[in-house]
Amino acid sequence: MEEIHAVKPVTYKDFIITKHAARRKLERDIYISDIEHVLSSGEVIEEYPEDTPYPSRLVLGFIDRRPIHIVAADNDQDRITYIITVYEPNTQEWDSSFRRRLKP
Repeated sequence: MEEIHAVKPVTYKDFIITKHAARRKLERDIYISDIEHVLSSGEVIEEYPEDTPYPSRLVLGFIDRRPIHIVAADNDQDRITYIITVYEPNTQEWDSSFRRRLKP
């Protein structure tokens, strides 16, 4: 997977948080305002064009110094962005910038 910088993190103003993402945000103390901030100011670090039903991407943003990853997908027909999951990246799986996965 290559690094992507030119793609805007969120395409549509409206977004829907999936049940999975809602559970994860509660478990990880991530707030709606955090999600909004990451989506509006974050950086797309991976794309998953083969995901269904909509291609998705991994967005990195920071809340103060806390890194947050969000997987988001756009439904272009309905002009809605779906939030698939949210989490704080693990330092054992990601480099110190949280932009590249560490090789196993």
